[in-house]
Amino acid sequence: MSKEEKRDKWAVAHIFASYNDTIITITDITGAETLARHTGGMMVKADRNESSPHAAMQAAFQAAREAKDKGVYGIHIRVRAPGGSGPKTPGPGAQAAIRALSRAGLRIGIIDEVTPVPHDGTRKAGGRRGRRV
Repeated sequence: MSKEEKRDKWAVAHIFASYNDTIITITDITGAETLARHTGGMMVKADRNESSPHAAMQAAFQAAREAKDKGVYGIHIRVRAPGGSGPKTPGPGAQAAIRALSRAGLRIGIIDEVTPVPHDGTRKAGGRRGRRV
């Protein structure tokens, strides 16, 4: 691979940030081949810390290092919350992961929000008054 070709290799970072975990997957530009995959749960011992910004940053740094070793120069970012009938806002790790990817030395292209939005599917669980605990 020539120097010019190496410098122009772009990838896509898919960040799934829920309130329970943060998953960072870096794929090639088509999304067909996974280059790196790390989660917040792989970085911390306690279950309650899986979605924390600290765990997300650690996971993003690891994923970025792996992608850079494979010749990736820049990334486009796709942020996703659970969506559908679940929460439509990304969890606490999303912003930390984006910041970490930038700090790891990767050029950032487009940042996209790709949370699935329901358009009248099935009724949300819990009934009219919500789940009573």
